[in-house]
Amino acid sequence: MYFCSLWRCTISDLLVNEKIRAKEVRLIGEHGEQIGIMSAKDAQMKAREADLDLVLVSPNAHPPVCKVIDYGKYRYELARKEKEAKKKQKVIEVKEIRFSPNIDENDLNTKLNNARKFLAKGNKVKLTLRFRGREMAHISSSRHILNDIADQLADVATVDKPSKQEGRSISMVLTPIKDK
Repeated sequence: MYFCSLWRCTISDLLVNEKIRAKEVRLIGEHGEQIGIMSAKDAQMKAREADLDLVLVSPNAHPPVCKVIDYGKYRYELARKEKEAKKKQKVIEVKEIRFSPNIDENDLNTKLNNARKFLAKGNKVKLTLRFRGREMAHISSSRHILNDIADQLADVATVDKPSKQEGRSISMVLTPIKDK
C-alpha cells in the first residue's frame, strides 16, 4: 500500500508502469481521450514518450483500463477525494441511558431531558433498565417503564429496537425522527 503522509490516509494498491501484467489494455490518453486497445508494452512506450506514467485505473474491466497520467498527481487527487468523503460522513453515536426499576420521578425527568438532547443532536439512544439482587424477581412488572419512556419521547423519537431482555437488563433503542 502507498502512504500519503500529508493526511495519513492509505491508497489501495495501484499498478504502475512495469507492474501491469495484462497482455492487452484499453488506453486512455493524458487529456482523457480514448486511444484504443493495445498491448501493455505499447501503452508503456506511449506513456514514456509523454514523460508520464501508465496507471491501471480499472483492473476488473475486460480488457483492463489504463490511463497515461502523472502518478504523483493522481495519488494526490485520490487522497483528496478520500479526505472529502470522510468529511461529509455523519457518524451516528449510540448514547446509553441507564435506569433502575425503582427510579424516582425527578431522576426520571432528568434522564428524559438528557435523552431529548441526544436525540436532538441526531444520536441514537439506548435505554437500559438494570436489575440488581432481588429486583430480578420483578422483571415482568417493570417492563412498562421503558414503554412509558418511549411514549414520552414519541414526539422526537421512534422505537428502533423494541424492549428485549438481555441477562440482568432490559434494553430498547430509540432513533430520532427525521425532519423533511
